[in-house]
Amino acid sequence: MNPRERQEQWERDYLAPVAVRSSETRGRERREPDDPVRTCFQRDRDRILHSKAFRRLKHKTQVFLDPEEDHFRTRLTHTLEVAQIARTIARALRLNEDLTEAIALAHDLGHPPFGHAGEEALDSVYREFAPEAGFRHYDQSLRIVEELEVHGAGPGMNLTWEVRDGIAHHSKGRQDLATDTGVRSTTLEGKVMRIADRVAYVNHDLDDAIRAGLVRPAEVP
Repeated sequence: MNPRERQEQWERDYLAPVAVRSSETRGRERREPDDPVRTCFQRDRDRILHSKAFRRLKHKTQVFLDPEEDHFRTRLTHTLEVAQIARTIARALRLNEDLTEAIALAHDLGHPPFGHAGEEALDSVYREFAPEAGFRHYDQSLRIVEELEVHGAGPGMNLTWEVRDGIAHHSKGRQDLATDTGVRSTTLEGKVMRIADRVAYVNHDLDDAIRAGLVRPAEVP
């Protein structure tokens, strides 16, 4: 039994019944030989980490931008914080941590610069040509992993179905997280990442606002 097979056996023995097992993935668009060491979701995580799109996150603003301040979050640090929170929740619930982490690391690959202001600007321009569509960063994230980044012989990273599903459905859209009735991730791991994203940005955006002097700690409820 090789390391991947031992990990898959551990998942079958330990993970919660509702968790996604690596050995039960719906697979990739292009079939690949199994890796002897890593599970399919671990391979996805590694492809995302080593991608050019992931490295570009370091130059993208989260909310605040100050050339003289090194400590405001970027889209990269936000992504790493989301991944940490999501993994911790997944571990507590005995869900698949590797799947959860892979979704978290890729969820904002398609986010434009200048935070949500940049997304709204692109959306406004896009709707001039396609009023029924618009620009959504999660759609662009999916486009990056399926088309723009290249791995192997074909277009895209050739990620598993579960990771791509989590990327496509991670955003709460324009509604509140608790009341949004739109399409959500099929897996619990994807749902966990969606909540972790909200936990991360609500807290670190407030922390950065305090650092910027826009909010005083005494004003926080």
